[in-house]
Amino acid sequence: MHVIVLGIDPGVANTGYGVVAHQRGRVVALDGGVIETRAGTDAGLRLAHIHQRVCELIDEYNPEAVAVEDLYFGSNARSAFAVGQARGVVILAAGQRAIRCSSYTPQQVKTAVTGSGRAGKEQVQRMVQTLLSLPELPTPDHAADALAVAICHANGASLQAAMERVTA
Repeated sequence: MHVIVLGIDPGVANTGYGVVAHQRGRVVALDGGVIETRAGTDAGLRLAHIHQRVCELIDEYNPEAVAVEDLYFGSNARSAFAVGQARGVVILAAGQRAIRCSSYTPQQVKTAVTGSGRAGKEQVQRMVQTLLSLPELPTPDHAADALAVAICHANGASLQAAMERVTA
């Protein structure tokens, strides 16, 4: 089974993305980076830029799935609202291309990658580096988080496909 997953760590200023391929039990990185938008720019333009770049990534890599990190509300509701908008345009881009979009909580992603839902950013970066056999730590942390989301989904893709075959 060969599965390509686009992982997204949503944000208005910085949306991390990571593209991985899962083939024969091994996950490899195809791409990773950050979609940046400028503070002070109209919110609609910022969201349009994120949407456009995600569409470009989908068109370039033709993923079977898009995996998006769920919102972490913390104490800043205004920030969470903005992240939700960025998350929405990512889901829209996937929906426009009829690509399945799955969501994972930060704890699910950390557990899938490190074994602990309370892992810190550096621990996630190190495990992403190890799991993908990268020569250096993936940076910035938004890109590392997006790769972690993609790994989380890719490692569950085989199980999900088997479950779908059984229930069909």
